[in-house]
Order: sequence, then C-alpha cells, then structure tokens
Amino acid sequence: MKKVTGLGRGLDALIDTHITTSGSSSINEVELDKIVANPNQPRRNFDEEALTELSNSIREHGVISPITLRKNDDGTYMIIVGERRFRASKMAGLHTIPAYVRSAEDEQVMEWALIENIQREDLDAIEIALAYQRLMDEYELTQEKMSERVGKKRATVANYLRLLKLPAEIQIGIKEKKLDMGHARAILGCASTEQQLNIYHRILNEGLSVRKVEEMVTDNKLTKKTTTPKTSPFRVQQRQLEQRLGTKVKISDHHLTISFETEEQLYQIIARIR
Repeated sequence: MKKVTGLGRGLDALIDTHITTSGSSSINEVELDKIVANPNQPRRNFDEEALTELSNSIREHGVISPITLRKNDDGTYMIIVGERRFRASKMAGLHTIPAYVRSAEDEQVMEWALIENIQREDLDAIEIALAYQRLMDEYELTQEKMSERVGKKRATVANYLRLLKLPAEIQIGIKEKKLDMGHARAILGCASTEQQLNIYHRILNEGLSVRKVEEMVTDNKLTKKTTTPKTSPFRVQQRQLEQRLGTKVKISDHHLTISFETEEQLYQIIARIR
C-alpha cells in the first residue's frame, strides 16, 4: 500500500480518502463483540464521568460520527480511531456501531491514533511524549522525521520528549494536571533532580506561576557557587579525542563525556567512533 504522508493536515482527510468499503455503503455496521482495542493506543486514561455522559448521549441519539477500524486476519476488527465511542456504545447497550473499515500497517495505526488524540486534545503531555518515543524507537525515526509525520515542529516534539527526563513524581503531576507544560519546561532547567523536586513541591504548595519558576531557576544558576575545575590527568588524551571527534570531550572520575548539540552531530560522532 502506498505510504501515507502529510498526516498533520487532519485525520478526517486521511480517513475520507482511504476507505475500504463493503457493498455500496461507505460505512459498515460492525458488531461490538468483534471489535478489540488497539494495544498501542497512546491514550491510557479515560474519564469515567465523561464516558458516562457520552454513553447517555449515544443511547438517546446514536453514534453520530463513525469510528475507524482495521480488519484482522482472524475476522475481528482493531480500533484505529474512536475507542471512547466504542466503550460508550457498549455501556449504552448497543450491539453494533457504524464504522469505516480500512487496511493499515501497524505503524500507521499508531500514528493515526496518536494524531486523532492530539487533534482532539485528549492526551496529556506525558502520554504524547511516550507515544512519540515509542514510534521513534520502534520505527527508527529521528525527531525531524517524527515531526514531519505528525505535522508538528521539531522543537515541539523535542520539548515533549524532554519531559521523560523528569523524575517520575513530576511526570505523574503532569498527567494529573497539577502543573502545565510551561512549568515542566522551566523545571527542566534545574541543575539536579533534587532542585527539580524542590521547585515542583513549591509549585504545588505556593501556586507559583511559570514566570516565577523561570526566575527561580535562572537565579539559582546565577548564584550557584563556582569551583575551580580540577586539572585532568588525561589532558593529552582529552585533546586528541576532541580533535578526532570534532566536539568537546571531558574525562574525569573514570567517566568519559562526549558533548553534542544536534542529532546530526551525534550521528557523525558515532560514525567516527566506529
């Protein structure tokens, strides 16, 4: 099947142009018992109250917008888009649901599920970050390629991925909406995990604004005590490595640190090491 590109232009456009139908109808009624959830669904949390409200609406008015499915080899159907409508329909006591049935590769299924949730603003920042990371890991995508696939700027993708470097407690706080993306990005500027957690707790206890957190992080960097760096016993080797790799290298305490600024530079360094 031809590779689908331009995913950022809207999921509805994709669905409308690649429908696989049966008979003369563009929409099929599919039995709910034959439908299974997507194990790679990026969304993990479904608000029960909102689900109940949707179920009541479906019970009264039916499913207005069809879901999108992929037919499996065993005759079942996997959800590409519309798991909330599927769950709510089961709660409402329906036996079938209107659906587009189409063919798609695993990678495309996960991409479409991710994009649909992002466009509906159904995912929290950590769920988005994890979905980006999983797609990149499983299909060996760079941040640049990932940004093209989901129609986001590379900096946006990078900012989400950086959230995964935060301590688990702060990641949970983001998922529970105790702080927003702006707070999280500011916290990432802290020099240590201890400082990150300290500012996180102050955000919760004092209701600090994003600007205030940014000021605190900046002030902490400016007032941080500086120490005279120790002379490395591996000065010659360090210089040789820097010349060979074309980047800054540090050797200390039995550790070798190689610095890089971009993904492209990292690939160049790896190639030179090989």
